[in-house]
Amino acid sequence: MRICHLITRLIVGGAQENTLLACADLKRLFGDEVLLISGPGLGPEGSLVDRARALRIPMVLLPDLRREIHLGRDRRSQRQIKEQLRSFRPDIVHTHSGKAGLLGRRAAHALNVPGIIHTVHGAPFHAYQGRAARTLLQRLEKYAARRCHAIVSVADAMTEQLVAAGVAPREKFTTIYSGMEVEPLLRADASRRRVRKELGYQDEHVVVGKVARLFHLKGHEDVIAAAGKIVAAHPQVRFLFVGDGLLAGRLRAAIARQGLSEYFQFTGLVPPEEVPRFLGAMDLVVHTSLREGLARVLPQALIAGKPVVSYDIDGAREVVIPDVTGYLLQPRDTAALANAVGKLVEDAPRRAQMGREGRQRFAELFQHETMTRQLRLLYEQVLNAGDQRA
Repeated sequence: MRICHLITRLIVGGAQENTLLACADLKRLFGDEVLLISGPGLGPEGSLVDRARALRIPMVLLPDLRREIHLGRDRRSQRQIKEQLRSFRPDIVHTHSGKAGLLGRRAAHALNVPGIIHTVHGAPFHAYQGRAARTLLQRLEKYAARRCHAIVSVADAMTEQLVAAGVAPREKFTTIYSGMEVEPLLRADASRRRVRKELGYQDEHVVVGKVARLFHLKGHEDVIAAAGKIVAAHPQVRFLFVGDGLLAGRLRAAIARQGLSEYFQFTGLVPPEEVPRFLGAMDLVVHTSLREGLARVLPQALIAGKPVVSYDIDGAREVVIPDVTGYLLQPRDTAALANAVGKLVEDAPRRAQMGREGRQRFAELFQHETMTRQLRLLYEQVLNAGDQRA
């Protein structure tokens, strides 16, 4: 097949990693001709452009394709996407993220591309937006959904949200979990002692990790709010924030105001391939984001053998099984967060058992090859259905 993937920006993020692995697998496993179209990887989150080049993925970067609404740039991006598709003549156009999802589906539909697919990595409208913005984004998603043949959800929760919002009928959705490189996660503990020494941790320290951009709605503030109670009861606890972003200064200041600076450490920007070694240094992982399709760190942590304490949002409950692989909490309940973390800090055997259970359940399910084979089958089904309609 000739397959074009479109994504708004190649920053360090789950949707971007997912897309790169799918493109590389389609070439390697199926011999497909692949083109990746993206905007630049701008911002403090870091860029995956070099990673795409290392994987030898044919790529076109459109400098005007940005996340922010800008009528002039958006018109130019729409025209440039259409030109690239007309030149490449794809059998399948597969879009990701809000802006590329809208512009890409519109362009592919106008060109009568045989198969148009969109992946929902996280609903673009949510409760933390103003009503006007939420209503506009719902309408745009409905418009774009009518211009594609199938929608992939990275979790069943995404399907439920979009069906409830009237974006598209349920039969248009297929759940395919995001793929990742599982082997480094299975070996995460191999470098545990060395990485903990590099970070200055002692054997008695219990490290509570969070892997996320330092950005709005990621919930770092809630971890900081709960930390005082946790440290008071368990002074051997240390907190490790993996990632970078525009809130770094604000978060450091909040930690300092509570007198907790000695208990927190920031890694700064970390390439995706380095995440497993930091997970190996942790004893448990917290996930306090307020919105996320299915956060990549949840299966990553579990495959690495670490239990998870997560807010019960979006697709989290599909991998965080209460009292089996971790704990689910109501969003913003920092008292419950402190209690759940404290229970795991006190009970090393429970941490180990939950980690083993997560690894057994999810290592194969989240293999990137598993994801790509499911995507390839969906592409075939869409094209076959089109042939029958013709």
